[in-house]
Amino acid sequence: MDDADEALFTFVVRGCDRLVVPGPAMPTRTDGLWATTCFEAFLRPPVGDAYQEYNFSPSGAWAAYGFTGNRRGMRELALVADPFIGRDEDADPDVCAWHVDLDLTHLPAGPFRLALSAVIEEVGGRKSYWALAHPPGAPDFHHLDCFAAELAPTT
Repeated sequence: MDDADEALFTFVVRGCDRLVVPGPAMPTRTDGLWATTCFEAFLRPPVGDAYQEYNFSPSGAWAAYGFTGNRRGMRELALVADPFIGRDEDADPDVCAWHVDLDLTHLPAGPFRLALSAVIEEVGGRKSYWALAHPPGAPDFHHLDCFAAELAPTT
């Protein structure tokens, strides 16, 4: 794999002392990661309704799904390699950063519309939902309005 076949994401959270962070786990495919602190990336080709969803837990667990349309046709997405999720041990104890290295060789060449989002759970159970862009109303990371950035091909 070369750099053109991967996406590197960094998710940074302030207020680490109030954050619920799942303990370290084997980096394996796991459903339901969105139920607590997790980070997400969605990729959608510029044409058509199909898209992919990737979930990354601070524990190292991950999930990948393909959809044929908005929340339709969900299936597990086969990946060539497991995503790598690593925590940056910053000197600032209030700032947590997780780096994700996602192999994209399972996808056709881009470009892709990109949606990045996070579910943040605080001690006490309060959850907040973060995204590059939100549609009106309740948070919906699958909504077309969330695909606010572009992941351009590097070649």
